Amino acid sequence: MKKITPFLTWLLPLLSGLCFVALWYGVRSASGLKSWILPTPLEIIEAAWRERERLCDAAGHTALGALGGFLLAAFVGFFTSMLLGVSGVLRASLYPWLLVLQMTPVIVLTPIIMLWAGPGMPGIIAITWLISYFPIVANMTQGLLSTDMNHVALFRMCNASRLQEMRLLRVPSAMPYYLTGLRIAATLAPIGAIFGEYMVGNSSGGTGGLGFLVYSYNTQIKIPALFATALTSCLLGFVFVAAVAWLNWAVLHRWHDSFERSDH
Repeated sequence: MKKITPFLTWLLPLLSGLCFVALWYGVRSASGLKSWILPTPLEIIEAAWRERERLCDAAGHTALGALGGFLLAAFVGFFTSMLLGVSGVLRASLYPWLLVLQMTPVIVLTPIIMLWAGPGMPGIIAITWLISYFPIVANMTQGLLSTDMNHVALFRMCNASRLQEMRLLRVPSAMPYYLTGLRIAATLAPIGAIFGEYMVGNSSGGTGGLGFLVYSYNTQIKIPALFATALTSCLLGFVFVAAVAWLNWAVLHRWHDSFERSDH
């Protein structure tokens, strides 16, 4: 497979983005829709500039909630996976209940979270954690179970303890899986924070965030500003994903094959 150069890595998304914007303008022109139904990209940028102070303040609050939930999910998910990976009995006992937790709609759990954690930032962090937690556990656990059995046999031939096997072999082998789970969680964390703000946030407590702006702009029918809020949330998501991508490079680039293959 032909290697994509760094220049093409930047150029191809730019070209596809320009094609999408041209199509957007074409649909707007051909349909005759008003700006309060389908604003143009320029109208969205103008609305973002007008509302820049509110958007920046709200993005800061959302980032705090997303970061808190993401870090909690990364920490709890790692140690949950360690328990599931070290014991087949624990895995058989607990993993089905983790699936139940993942498959339960968050909107059903939101009133319970609000009752237990209260409105504002604690509830937002709890909802973000709930949305981000399972991908980390699922990927890390799979990584621990996918360790090369030849290497496992070698460790056991050398009379390595279970703790040494886990610390020196299984955890390093599972690290790419764990970082993949973090990348998935990084895309979900801002979404979870915005949903949490929409459901349990409050502007008086300083935790309105982007979710509160979504509600505010929607009730005022400020559709370009609503699109600008979506754009801001996308940029926030890119920041989270970029941070995890850098962490992925920092941890793996010296030894993992994914940074040496010619098809990347």
